[in-house]
Amino acid sequence: MAASPIQFYNRLTQQLETEAVYGEGPLRFVYENTLGQMALHALVKRAVFSSWYGSQMNAAASVKKVAPFIEKFGVDASEFAESVESFGSFNEFFYRKLKPEARPIVAGEKAVALPADGRHLVFPDVSQCTDFMVKGVRFDIAKLVGDSGLAQRYRKGSMLISRLCPTDYHRFHLPWGGIAESPRLMNGPLYSVSPIALMKRPSIFWENKRYLTRLRSQEIGEFVFIEVGATCVGSVVHTSTPGQFYKKGDEKGYFRFGGSSVITIFEPGHVKFADDLLEHSAAGREVYARMGDLAGWAS
Repeated sequence: MAASPIQFYNRLTQQLETEAVYGEGPLRFVYENTLGQMALHALVKRAVFSSWYGSQMNAAASVKKVAPFIEKFGVDASEFAESVESFGSFNEFFYRKLKPEARPIVAGEKAVALPADGRHLVFPDVSQCTDFMVKGVRFDIAKLVGDSGLAQRYRKGSMLISRLCPTDYHRFHLPWGGIAESPRLMNGPLYSVSPIALMKRPSIFWENKRYLTRLRSQEIGEFVFIEVGATCVGSVVHTSTPGQFYKKGDEKGYFRFGGSSVITIFEPGHVKFADDLLEHSAAGREVYARMGDLAGWAS
């Protein structure tokens, strides 16, 4: 039986589009085939596999993959802060910086920004998220944050999941200004965060290795920012400094090779998400938009 296409709403084109999944063939084998699932649990989800793959992407020889990747996936090189020729490996290209004007930050003192390029899902009340990716699967906020007190605080909070694909810009930024605490590591496996994997195992978000940072803001109270690792992600690199104040749109860090996700959770009643995010998320459909675009409004 032919695999169902993965559709999303593209805010830029205002159309429904079909996602071109990087590495779709191997992903479907690993997550949809019995033999593939054996390989998944024996090797693919383990840190040693991602570490090895990440080392390949750091090797000088990997730079030969850059130009074909740009051409195949239509990556806009005019946005790059540095020339294509300056990259010494595929990983350097992967976590590239962009020109500031390529990702303007949404204006307005109440406007909340999207923290990353990617496909976004929102949940106005996490406690009502009872059909996460698959009918009957409740989003487990307690396991995600790994702290019973924190889970209670955000049990009815509003959540934004931003899923990055390998073709996206892989630096993540703050959706709102605040003072950041030190990131807290929660170890776990490294499953893929592709929709192919998530439809088979929605619990990946609260199982995978991840970092959680609490941020304090006078305007909207506290919020949490979580970077979720995934298969082939060599590492999460934090470029922000704990204890300092950062404004909306400031860089927090980046992912090395591999698609991954960031999750932002706001305290109940503090953020109202944009209409297109609410509409398509209610239909179980992600919205593609870029870092700095409108996520919603502080309320």
